[in-house]
Formats: sequence, structure tokens, C-alpha cells
Amino acid sequence: MNNQMDWDFFFRQLTVGMNIDETCFYFSDDPNEEEHYLGYLPQYDKPYWVGYCDIVGGCDFKTAEEMVNAPIFDEKSLKDRWRCVVICSIEGLSYEDWLEDFEHEPVNPQSDEIIE
Repeated sequence: MNNQMDWDFFFRQLTVGMNIDETCFYFSDDPNEEEHYLGYLPQYDKPYWVGYCDIVGGCDFKTAEEMVNAPIFDEKSLKDRWRCVVICSIEGLSYEDWLEDFEHEPVNPQSDEIIE
């Protein structure tokens, strides 16, 4: 399975905080395949977090928009580098199992269509 997630689908899950914590990924253009983590913890003032990035110790953000646009991955944003993102796991499950076992928020709230 190709572990590349559609940007709109990913961003929708992240924005609503739906079963998206502990997302582990790497960039396909990184020869070392260094893993990075991001997630959402609603109990915090800055619920969006990233670990293993340009900021030592990781960083937290108030909004999903702020997080995906921060230049913290080799001075580029997650959104800018999305085409190279390879998902390793989400919520402790493989990407494929996460797609099958968890509920997901439709990209368009007026529709039930899930875009993987």
C-alpha cells in the first residue's frame, strides 16, 4: 500500500482532531528516513504538537493551520513537503489499519465521502 495520504483528508482529520495523535512519518527524499511525529492533544492550550523537527525538543501550536505552515522541517513547512510524506503509523497502528479501524471525518462535512 502507498502510505501517502491525500492532503485535504489529512488536514481535515487534523483540524477536527479526529484519531490523529501520534502520527509517525518520514520524508521520501530523506535518505536516512528520519522519523518525525505530530499529533493533537485537546487538553492543552496549544493542542497541536510536532516532535523531531528543526526545533530541539519539538514545538506546540494553537491551530492546525499554524502547525502545517511552520517552516520546521529543513526550513520548510509540512504543507510544502507533503508530496514527500510517507506515513508510518497513526495512533499506534499502521496506516492501512488506521484507515480500516478508525472513524474519519469527511473532507466535505456535507458529504460522507472519505478520500484516502
